[in-house]
Amino acid sequence: MDCELLVPAGIVSHRLGSRRGGVAIVVAMFMFAGYANASDAAARQVLIRDITTIAGVRDNPLIGYGIVVGLKGTGDTQQTLFTTQTLANVMQRMGVQTTPTTMRVANVAAVFVTASLPAFSRSGMKVDVTVSSIGDAKSLAGGVLLLTPLRGPDGEVYAAAQGPLTLGGYSASSGGNSKQVNHTTVGRVPEGATVERDAAIELSRFTTVSLMLRDPDFTASQDIAASINHAFTKEVAKAIDSRRVDVSVAGTGASSVNELISHMQNLSVSFHPPAKVVLNERTGTIVLGGDVKLSPVSILHGNLTIEVTTTLTVSQPPPLSKQGETVVVPDKTVQAKEGPVGRIELSDGARVDELIDGLRAIGATAHDVVSILQAIKAAGGLRAELEVI
Repeated sequence: MDCELLVPAGIVSHRLGSRRGGVAIVVAMFMFAGYANASDAAARQVLIRDITTIAGVRDNPLIGYGIVVGLKGTGDTQQTLFTTQTLANVMQRMGVQTTPTTMRVANVAAVFVTASLPAFSRSGMKVDVTVSSIGDAKSLAGGVLLLTPLRGPDGEVYAAAQGPLTLGGYSASSGGNSKQVNHTTVGRVPEGATVERDAAIELSRFTTVSLMLRDPDFTASQDIAASINHAFTKEVAKAIDSRRVDVSVAGTGASSVNELISHMQNLSVSFHPPAKVVLNERTGTIVLGGDVKLSPVSILHGNLTIEVTTTLTVSQPPPLSKQGETVVVPDKTVQAKEGPVGRIELSDGARVDELIDGLRAIGATAHDVVSILQAIKAAGGLRAELEVI
């Protein structure tokens, strides 16, 4: 059906500055009086395990305070008082009496040690730990983490960490020149912590298994409940809200909760990806989710470059002149160049990837595309959620 474009719904102007000039982008949006009925995004089949988690089955954060020794003069300085106090306390526990004021800590660094305690952890399991400097140490390269207890949110010790550090970067300096790659004050100890207390969950005590959707969606929760009920040929699952689905363990007749969870997680459901556009203004990254559609849109994109050049001219007095002096005179020239306007027209129901391809064809940069998408959303022409990170 033919429609006539009458009134521009909004005009947004954006200017990006640079040392030599700027780029002007004008986005003109023309909206239809009524939207045509667009087809829904095509659903795809996914496993329940890919879009849900089990309520109560999760990792637990651990944290501890310790020291790293064996550094090559890159540790904390004397101004970091808690490092000297910690080292003095450690030496005292070893039977050596010292005072913090006499301690030299160039080869020692105070650190926080963090780890994630997996679900169903048992005593004796190994977990990785991350070691981060909290003083003014320059590098943790070559260091060894001394025995550090790791505590949970309840204050109880769940693991103990110790071992040599591995770093993902390095730093070197000589003669006033320095080179650094990545962070040198954060390292890891692979399998450096040993679990000392069980944190396993007794699944046999579950009377109801709650499936938690990773992303809230009323349709998805209803589809999950319907798929489970169809698999067990009875009403055992109920969608509580957009994120939670409860399943009765006794109603399923499963021999164990573990068997029930395994069976449910391998069921397939129809999943409708959300229409969402995520923008990162700092890097110009654009990520499209689902079938994102646009309303009728007309985009004008032009380039305006302002170039300022300075030429230095040396002015000298005549030969054998007793008066006058040599002077350097700057000569400035300003030039303005305006390129042809690029134009893109998209019909109703066009996809965002088509828009981006068209913008790239007329020379728009990634940051230009970010600004244009924001302008389209502000004018009501983007049929999706827009998130800026």
